[in-house]
Amino acid sequence: MAFKVDKQTLDDLNIPGKYKGDSIFNLFDHTRSRGGGQLLESMFHHPLSDAEAINARSGILQYFQEREIEFPVSREQCEEAEQYLGSAGSNSMAGATLTIVRKKILRVIASGKEYDTIHDGIRSLIGFMHAVNDFFTQLGSHLFQYPYRETIQEVKQIFNHASLRQLLAEQATAKLPLAKVIKYHHLLRTVHQQALRRVLQILYETDVYIAVSRVARERKFAYAWATPFVEGENRIDITRVFHPRLNGAVSNNVRLDHGSNMIFLTGANMAGKSTLMKSVGIAVYLAHMGFPVAAEGMAFSVQDGMYTSINVPDNLDKGYSHFYAEVLRVKEVAEEVGQGRNLVIIFDELFKGTNVKDAYDATVAVTAAFAENRNSAFIVSTHITEAGQTLQEQHANMKFVYFPTILEKGIPRYTFRLQEGISSDRHGMMIIVNEGILDIIRGKVAT
Repeated sequence: MAFKVDKQTLDDLNIPGKYKGDSIFNLFDHTRSRGGGQLLESMFHHPLSDAEAINARSGILQYFQEREIEFPVSREQCEEAEQYLGSAGSNSMAGATLTIVRKKILRVIASGKEYDTIHDGIRSLIGFMHAVNDFFTQLGSHLFQYPYRETIQEVKQIFNHASLRQLLAEQATAKLPLAKVIKYHHLLRTVHQQALRRVLQILYETDVYIAVSRVARERKFAYAWATPFVEGENRIDITRVFHPRLNGAVSNNVRLDHGSNMIFLTGANMAGKSTLMKSVGIAVYLAHMGFPVAAEGMAFSVQDGMYTSINVPDNLDKGYSHFYAEVLRVKEVAEEVGQGRNLVIIFDELFKGTNVKDAYDATVAVTAAFAENRNSAFIVSTHITEAGQTLQEQHANMKFVYFPTILEKGIPRYTFRLQEGISSDRHGMMIIVNEGILDIIRGKVAT
């Protein structure tokens, strides 16, 4: 079963987005090849759901990170190799001979360029093979204890074929006689075409590993350790998690387990609630990819999926108000939770689209109902602190934490550090006054 998320969750956390400069995908997209970029995009759309596979990928990334390995070829070399190997060759040596000789004759009598294109393509591919073979030979000499070693061995076996060894004996810059052009063209386009395409795919994998591990090294991200989900032992334990897109972000510890599977979060506007919830959601998603996370450390049980409700829009086409859109989102998540899956659920300010009394009643009722499901992990935030006080008296499996606000000469300052308890801050009106909004309005009225 795949790790399940939906578009709302991906948008809330700003996960995908090849052309969005602030997306999480874009943070890691420093690949050097077009194929590597495509593979990275595929990984972002298909997080893993098996602890062994997650830990294997993170182990490979850690290997590349520790050794600061550089990608061996340029983007242009990859594209030239892909273009040459992407064309079909003749099925037989006789067919290859006929094709090449005909192009050679056309070059002589009519200045045709097709022969030169094939000749130069072979030389370019020989140079590419030299660089890739040297890279994987060096890489393989250090990989005996790592899960990627079997893949490295596969590449070495491909290049160890007698006819490819003959090609590797050629100098990439040497001009090739007609007989060799015929022979090598047949070998590359027919005999070994699929094997060399496989080498390209593996090279794209290493491109991703190098790019992602470099980000982890430069930003001091950590690798999460995954364990299979066991009922009654579910946990998400993140040490000093922070938002990967914020420079100088303040970090916090977040732990959810079977005994305390819900965090009830309060705090003033701008105190850090939404940022923390997004930080946790992003860490959970990246951890299920086997990617490094913005934290000092993380251990988690593999989840079935994750759903968030952070920026729920109204739907004018269907005539849905903001409140009704929120209700439908909660219903959608409730249906998933009700199927017994172990999920991560993140709700930012439940029912903020309705009046305070209804929001209070709904927040208490829905939060209490969700809390009965111990397989899933929940983070719920609200400004309605009275809801937290009611729930605190009834549910031992809820953690109540808040972001404090410190007043300095009437100006709020935010620590962005979690504390246990429920916020009592009431600074919204103070901020409005400090911004001079009332004076502006009165000034306009006087005018």
